[in-house]
Amino acid sequence: MRLANKIEAILYLKGQPLSIAQLAEYAGCDRHTVEEGLMELIDDYAHRDSALEVVETSSGTYSLQLRSSFQELVQTLIPVELGVGALRTLAAIALRQPIAQTELVNLRGSGAYQHVQELVKLGFVRKRRSGDGRSFLLDVTDKFYQYFQLEQLPHVLSVDNAQEAPPPEKSTNE
Repeated sequence: MRLANKIEAILYLKGQPLSIAQLAEYAGCDRHTVEEGLMELIDDYAHRDSALEVVETSSGTYSLQLRSSFQELVQTLIPVELGVGALRTLAAIALRQPIAQTELVNLRGSGAYQHVQELVKLGFVRKRRSGDGRSFLLDVTDKFYQYFQLEQLPHVLSVDNAQEAPPPEKSTNE
């Protein structure tokens, strides 16, 4: 099997950006050999008329993804219409993950239960039992990162530190 094809299969199956070290581990070869195979794969995609491409991300990882010229088609074929409340709930989960569902409800209100159901159904959020078995832990999935074209999320303050921050200014238009 050609190494470039093996790397292509790994990138496709993992569905997320991977480092040279990760690719070498999965392919069962050294970093230098993976770099050569990766360059061959990138060159293959550059010379074929394909909707896909292999790109190096800003963090130095590699990803098999849809060319940006096809993004409008993605939005047409896979429309995700989330309300403002669900988007805010998704943002809270993404920025504080893993977050206990009870903590999320304290933060966002009881409507968060419905938002979580919707977000799990759409594949943006994963819900699993916490260690105590009484609540659920929530975190975002690879689909979230792919759909919103993100590699990683910024680090945010813990809830305790956020509560110590001064309150946001109120708008006079309310």
